[in-house]
Amino acid sequence: MTEYERWLNTKLDDPDLATELKSIRGKPEEINDRFYRDLAFGTGGLRGVLGAGTNRMNVYTVRKATQGLANYLNSHGSNPSVAIAYDSRIKSDLFAKQAAAVLAANGIHVHIYPWLSPTPTLSWAVRCLKCSAGICVTASHNPAKYNGYKVYASDGCQITLQMADDVQAEINMIDIFRDVKRMDFDRAVSSGMVDYIKDEVIDRFLGEVMKQRVFTKPCTGLKVVYTPLNGTGRVCVTRILGMIGVKDITVVPEQEFPDGNFTTCPFPNPEIREALQKGLELCEKVKPDLLLATDPDCDRCGIAVRQNGEYQLMTGNEVGVLLLDFIARVRTEEGTMPEKPVAVTTIVSTDMATPVAEHYGIELRRVLTGFKYIGDQIADLEAEGSAGRYMFGFEESYGYLSGGYVRDKDAVDASMLICQMAYYYREKGMTLIDAMEKLYKQYGYYENLLVNFEFEGEDGMIKMGRIMDTLRKEHPAEIAGTKVTGWSDYQASECHDGEKVSPISLPKSNVLELRLANGSKMVVRPSGTEPKIKVYLSAKAGSKKGSLAEIENLRKACPRLLGIEK
Repeated sequence: MTEYERWLNTKLDDPDLATELKSIRGKPEEINDRFYRDLAFGTGGLRGVLGAGTNRMNVYTVRKATQGLANYLNSHGSNPSVAIAYDSRIKSDLFAKQAAAVLAANGIHVHIYPWLSPTPTLSWAVRCLKCSAGICVTASHNPAKYNGYKVYASDGCQITLQMADDVQAEINMIDIFRDVKRMDFDRAVSSGMVDYIKDEVIDRFLGEVMKQRVFTKPCTGLKVVYTPLNGTGRVCVTRILGMIGVKDITVVPEQEFPDGNFTTCPFPNPEIREALQKGLELCEKVKPDLLLATDPDCDRCGIAVRQNGEYQLMTGNEVGVLLLDFIARVRTEEGTMPEKPVAVTTIVSTDMATPVAEHYGIELRRVLTGFKYIGDQIADLEAEGSAGRYMFGFEESYGYLSGGYVRDKDAVDASMLICQMAYYYREKGMTLIDAMEKLYKQYGYYENLLVNFEFEGEDGMIKMGRIMDTLRKEHPAEIAGTKVTGWSDYQASECHDGEKVSPISLPKSNVLELRLANGSKMVVRPSGTEPKIKVYLSAKAGSKKGSLAEIENLRKACPRLLGIEK
């Protein structure tokens, strides 16, 4: 209440915030939700609901975080510089310019994109312009009420846990109103402290993406419907598809241009069918080979494929496995496979990647959830002088990358690869659905499902912590009638298989994995960006029907597992 009153009595330079603060006067629950904590800063930076308060995304929380970053950079090197990009979300451009104004006031040179840009182009700019850090203002695929602020290190990868902790320590010492240095943005531009990133940086980015194409033959005749979901992808994706010979591209008109309200897709996430509905409706008229969708910051990519006259969505796991097999298959055919090839995926991505990698002699590395950990593996290979060993990385949440030119998932690269893959199989008289079915018959039917449980507000945060603590201390002996034969606690870095206990070499993380006697498994973790617990289900059987039945058994068991049965 004290902090609320302070905000209420401060002359704020964003009138929306002042109006909101007055509207919640006398509403203790509303006030508490906005002020019970500071918005947490982590390896993913900030992410939260737009609005007034310390637990909201607004110009003041953005400025405070940027001051903390500025203090960190100035204490860790001389003449630091920062690249900034932003997406189509509400106030993204304002937050980007305010961050630049704070950095400039702290003597830090800023390179900012003059237009909204995909997240991977920020990772590229950091590396291309040799910056000390990067900021991308985006909430990725969250609903319209969210915005966020990702921070990147000098290698173009999202910051490490240690750097996040160090920046958070700086932020903790800053008063949100008194201690933030800031200059006028236009004056920062005219003084040379802020400059706009030139078109040639994007041209070079697209040139690097083109180097990742699997074959050079033009994809002539491939027909695509594309939706950028009112985000940043339209220019880069249509350009790269044109560069590989895809000329027949129809962009979904309702979702072609930037719109932070996402009026035709309240959840602008290519994992969700509703987000692709306008594209699917257009497909019924245009009859393309492929529907392609990128999320608002263009780092994730989803698809639907025409099969027997209907359009079927494919999951992130399916597309990841297909791309892994396709890249390895064609590079083997063309004699371009590197020695000791490496692919990287996450601990929650499909187990099907393992036998596919083994088939091609690829070393498959599994890392924690979050593409920054895949980026770390690319960096490690580069440091060893073995950058060419990296072939492909993917995560089940529709993120893909086939080169080391950036250190984050890239839907521009993914769009190009998927179209090349669709063309490759079309030349063989197959769709991507056909190709996936062939892999299932070869390796077994792997089924995966993500189940989300939401916990809003302060009470929700407490409840999520309690659920994870209980599971950690009292993990079940059986799930859905099947014995639990092993479990892994990534917080304690322990893997238990019967009586055998072995260490986990990954960084500590609040994740639990439960393995069942029939080969199924469940992975439970709180989301790092949303107020929810995520449960990843995995099953394998000799038929599609069998694997789906097991997944359904596991899904029904989830509420009891979490102790939230009604």
